Amino acid sequence: MKLLNSIQSQSVFRWMLVLASLVLPQIVQAQWHAAVGAQNSSMSRQVLAFLPNEMWIHAGDSITWTVLSDEIHTVSFLVSGQTRLPFQVGCPGFTPNDSSFDGTHCVSTGQLVSGQTYTVVFPTAGNFKLVCLVHQDMTGTIHVLDASQPLSHDQDFYDDEAATERLALLSDFDQVKNHSKDRDQMDPKMVMAGTGEIAATAGGSTSVSVMRFMQPNKVIHVGGTVEWDNPDPSTPHTITFGIEPANPMPPSSNVTLDADGARHATINSLADSVHSGFIVAAPQDRIGLPQSPLPVTRFRVTFTAAGVFPYKCALHDNLGMTGQVTVRP
Repeated sequence: MKLLNSIQSQSVFRWMLVLASLVLPQIVQAQWHAAVGAQNSSMSRQVLAFLPNEMWIHAGDSITWTVLSDEIHTVSFLVSGQTRLPFQVGCPGFTPNDSSFDGTHCVSTGQLVSGQTYTVVFPTAGNFKLVCLVHQDMTGTIHVLDASQPLSHDQDFYDDEAATERLALLSDFDQVKNHSKDRDQMDPKMVMAGTGEIAATAGGSTSVSVMRFMQPNKVIHVGGTVEWDNPDPSTPHTITFGIEPANPMPPSSNVTLDADGARHATINSLADSVHSGFIVAAPQDRIGLPQSPLPVTRFRVTFTAAGVFPYKCALHDNLGMTGQVTVRP
């Protein structure tokens, strides 16, 4: 009889567990996926964006971002009010994969390139800003809801949205081609150092940059000057002849300033090294904050010797951003 009672008790307990599993809501921690960046087959056009750049998930869920371009990016979450230092990668320092972010401490990768992934866990509800510390106009929003609240979108929706945004940004290049052609016809001694556009969704900013010198190969005579300018609204470039500096941000010591604020250097032989430093637009002014200074967006080089002088952008030569100046007697 005792054995029978024991068996009956175990059976009742099992049925109670089954009933509880049917009545109580199941809390499942989901693993979401998103992309970072995109590029065309030649790597000349770089999408600087989180795709998608706005997602709704539940507390306890995680998101894994996968980098899809050869341009470097970071996946970073700063705390509210934290100052982002210019060209600093880190928040400070880097946090390991599968780090948790709840808004109380920063989380950031190092420099990620194509194929690398990074996962962040979101343990608590809140609305959090996502940024790339390399590209100033590359932001997003992650909405973390309580587990009791329904989600409007699933992973298939986000995959489709990312694909649509990627295609739209990569195909937007007609204006770039026409701009380059018009500029070359205006002045054959000018080179456009990249170009780009900024777009936005309700979740944040995205941009696309052309990582190429437009009409990059110039032919001039001894004593002539070539001018590069950068009309990209946010991406910096350099014009580098010879040895590439360890720190690409400042210009080399043999660069001077012209009266109009453009940087200027003279190359006297094939052995000379000249580096423009960053030529880049100033950050967009915001009402209520101090006005930003005028940017340095032009660089000129005067050539006093004949020869073929190759140059590159020290930031994006791995993407194919190179050119040459042929100087004839």
